[in-house]
Formats: sequence, C-alpha cells, structure tokens
Amino acid sequence: MKNILKVSALLLLTGFIYTSCEEEFLPQNGYATKDQVADAPGAFENAVSAVTSTLTGEFIYGGSSNSYPYDLGWPALNLERDLMGQDVVYVYQNWYSYWYQETYLGPSYRFCQMPWTFYYKWIKSCNDVISLACDSEGNIKADEFAAGAGIAYAVRAWLYTEMAQMYSQKTYTVDKTDVSVPIVTEATSVDDLAHNPRASHETMFAFIISDLDKAEAALANYKRPNVYTPDLSVVYGLKARAYLLMGEWANAVTYAQKAQQGYSIMTEDEYTDWNTGFNTPNNSWMFALEQKSSDPQIQVNDADSSWGSMMFMEINPETSGCGYAANYGQPFKIDYHLFQSIPATDCRKKCYVDFAIDALDDDAQVEALSAYTLHPTWLQTAANAISGYGTGLVGGTQLKFRTAGGEEGRNNQYIGFVCSIPLMRVEEMYLIEAEAAGRLNEADGIAKLTAFGKTRDASYVYGTHTENYGDVKASDFINEVWWQRRIELWGEGFATFDIKRLQKGVIRNYPNTNHVPNYRYVERTTPNWMNFCIVQSETNYNYDCTNNPDPSKSSPADDPAVTNFD
Repeated sequence: MKNILKVSALLLLTGFIYTSCEEEFLPQNGYATKDQVADAPGAFENAVSAVTSTLTGEFIYGGSSNSYPYDLGWPALNLERDLMGQDVVYVYQNWYSYWYQETYLGPSYRFCQMPWTFYYKWIKSCNDVISLACDSEGNIKADEFAAGAGIAYAVRAWLYTEMAQMYSQKTYTVDKTDVSVPIVTEATSVDDLAHNPRASHETMFAFIISDLDKAEAALANYKRPNVYTPDLSVVYGLKARAYLLMGEWANAVTYAQKAQQGYSIMTEDEYTDWNTGFNTPNNSWMFALEQKSSDPQIQVNDADSSWGSMMFMEINPETSGCGYAANYGQPFKIDYHLFQSIPATDCRKKCYVDFAIDALDDDAQVEALSAYTLHPTWLQTAANAISGYGTGLVGGTQLKFRTAGGEEGRNNQYIGFVCSIPLMRVEEMYLIEAEAAGRLNEADGIAKLTAFGKTRDASYVYGTHTENYGDVKASDFINEVWWQRRIELWGEGFATFDIKRLQKGVIRNYPNTNHVPNYRYVERTTPNWMNFCIVQSETNYNYDCTNNPDPSKSSPADDPAVTNFD
C-alpha cells in the first residue's frame, strides 16, 4: 500500500500560487507572487473562477500521470462518505473499497492524504481571492471585487462546514468543545501554520457564520451566470445547513425558507427522466459542479477517471466498452433493506432495479428491465462483468444518475460522461425546514414532512419509516426525516454527515442483505471510521495539531446478522 505524499496544510498553503496565471508570470522559483498576480490582466477573474472550477475535472492529488479513479475532487468525497454507511453497496472491491471496507484510512496512507489535499487546496484558492479583494482590515477594496469576494467567502464556509463534520468525533449539539480542523485564512502567516491547533465546534461555526454573513452582504445584488457559481440563495442554503448542525432550529427554518425562493421541487418526470435525470440542472438545483469535455478527467484514461465512469450504467459495451460502473463490473447499488422500505407508489423507487428481477430467466429479465432503460441487455452485460460476489445480479442497480447526452452519449463516453453533478438542491432545504420546524413543534414538522413526502408519493403516510438503526434513541419524527433524506438524497454525499449528526449506527448484515461478505458490519453506535484522520504530515509539521484514532478495521469479518433495526 503506497504511503502518503509529504504534503500538509502548511506546505499547501505556503506561497501565492496560481496555475491559471502561469502563462503570464513564471518567476525563477515557479511561483507567482501576490503583487504579480494582482497586476496580471484578468488575474482576479481567473482566481475567482478557480474557486469553483477546480472542484472537479482535475487530478488534484496525483496529476494526470497518476489518474486515479478516486482523484475526482469533490465527487470522490461524495462517494467515499456514502460508502461508509449502509445505503450504498460497492459490490466489487476496487478503487473505492477502502472507504467501504474501512481499511487503510489511518494517517499514514494516501486515502487519508487525499481529502486533506483537496480541501486545503480549495481553501487556498478562496484565501487568495479574499486576499486580492480585501484590504488588511478585511474590507472589500472596490465594488468590482465584491462578487468575487462573496463567492470565495461562501465556498470557504462550505468547505469548512464539510470538514467540521468529517474530522470531529462529536457533533456540535453534543459537545461544542470537540475539535475538527485548523482554520487557515488569508491572514494566517507561515509561522501561524506551524502552531495552529484544531478549532473547536464553537470557534469553527462562529467563523463559518461570519464568512456566510460576509458572503450574504457581498452577493446581495449579484446575478450569477449559471448554477455552477454560488449566489445569495446558495448562501442561504449554507446557512440553513450550518444552523441545523448547530441546533439553532429557528434560524435553520428561516434560512431554509429563504433558500427555497425561486426554485421548485422536481416533478416525478424530472426525477426519473431517462435522459436528463441527475446529469442536467433543472429548477430544483441550487448549486452544482460541471464536468467539461476539456477536463483532464475526460481527456485522460478513456474518461474512466470521471464521475460518469463511476455512476452511469448506460454505456454501449460495443461502441465504447468503457465505464467502471457500466462495463468493468463495479457499479454502486442501493442497500436491499432500504430499497424494500420504499413503497411501490413512491416515484423514487423507479431509480433502482427491483431485486425480484434476479429470479427471472434472461428473456424475462430483458422484458422487465425495459421498464428502466432503452438498453436492458446492457444492464445484463454490466451485471455479468462483476467478478465474484454479485456476478450476474442486476437487482439494486441504480439508474438515478443517468448518462448525459441522450442516445449519442450512451454510445460515446466522451459525450455521456460530460455531465453536471448536484451540490445543493431545493429538496434538501424543504427537508431541513421540516426537521428544524419539528424540533421546535413536532406537529408543525410532521405537517411539513408529510407535504414533502406527498410530492414523491401521493399515497405517503407519515409514521411508516421510523427504524432507529442505533443505540441512541431518536423520536419517530427524526427517524422519518432521516428516511426521507436517505431516499431523496441517495448518492449525493450526505450519508456519513447524517449518520454522525443524528448519532445513528450502520447495519449491513440482515436477512437477504446484498452487502459484500466480510464487510457486513453491524454498528449500533456511530462508527469511529466516520471520524476522518488528519494526515500524518500535518501533525509532523503543525506541532499543535492533534489527531483522531486510526479507524481502520484490522480484521474485516461479518458481524452477526440482525432482524431488528431499532
């Protein structure tokens, strides 16, 4: 197993580096100084663009010469966090097995290095923009810098919100003094980096809210060009997320409601569309990433190091033959128990192949699979490509995330994998509003949750999905909210965050489970593998930075099967 690169936050954040400006400035030391960048034509605009454009599309960790299929930027983190729970099943163990198995996640391995590298590289991009836009007192120097500064403040707050959840061992509402990661800003000196302790929840979230306040003011009159750039509605959404984590329920309701303005919940047709389903923004998408045809992740390695390769099941095995999910036998599937909990009347169930189809013969399978795709035999080909456990099984195959570009994209991965990836949808805001309202007044929360549930299932009845999954007993209302979030946001990167926030366990072993043998864990408390380790090089160079215990399971084995999810 390859050890980590010796890269810490100190090394990542030392110097004022802009790859977008390298053609204009290439000093002897290979770095562009702050003054040089500030004077370059279009430099500020390039720097602002880099805040969001580098979140996917590049090989941030290994570079194109090491185009690892888990070097996807934020979409890789999305998959890694979802695989740590029970709702996503990785039937063939390869690129993402470490997060599914919970192995090699300790501080001396590259699987620990990668998220640290990603986040602090992106934070540096935000810091650089803020440094260019603001004076030494933190005031925006001129109107033309306001939007760029607002975007940087918003993205930086989002990044630290995610890290606060990943690296802490206890939630804000359980222990405000628990620590997450060191805070690095545009004002942090090199000397500070060597003695920069992990911030407590209280300190971290005060910083996050401060950044979001600044973003809210700076973006007050900003009209964004597209959904790939944060605007005021995204700031409201980020505040709703932060206040939910802090247990400030009234504020969470207020900002979730503000974030909803101008958006609409996806219709059933939009949610289940065979051509545009979860690959093309619609009026529910508030913030997204864009995979472009010019991205290295598309241009290199037959586009197999891209999000589409991991998630899209409909790629012609004859004209393309590419795609880890579609043609290399490595799809991500839905958990059997979760699938069975979805009523047949819920439109979201159409996004996953019924497990009952596995009992049919080939011809009957083709007919049954025609209800999910124009190319049912491709799904059979994908199932037969699986090596070992799960070979030939189509049940649980996800078709929520569809290949982009219609029939042309399904026959050419260089079109099919060029897609958009949701970061924030208005549906999440409705669920935040319902949960926070219910924390204040349960009857109000139930009414809001019921109204949301009926947008997906006209027959939805509140109170039928209250399994607890852990020793910490939540109310039936909170469990019902969690179930709606698990179904609605499946595959969108929320699994670990919700399990930690709600103090849930992970149950993979039960009758008829489709989880992989040896990794059928049953944890009645939130597993410590969800507490990400800080990379060893950071603690080597940052003398005041502590770490979390190594969470790796030393002897993977099936835990005893259970029938009680409460």
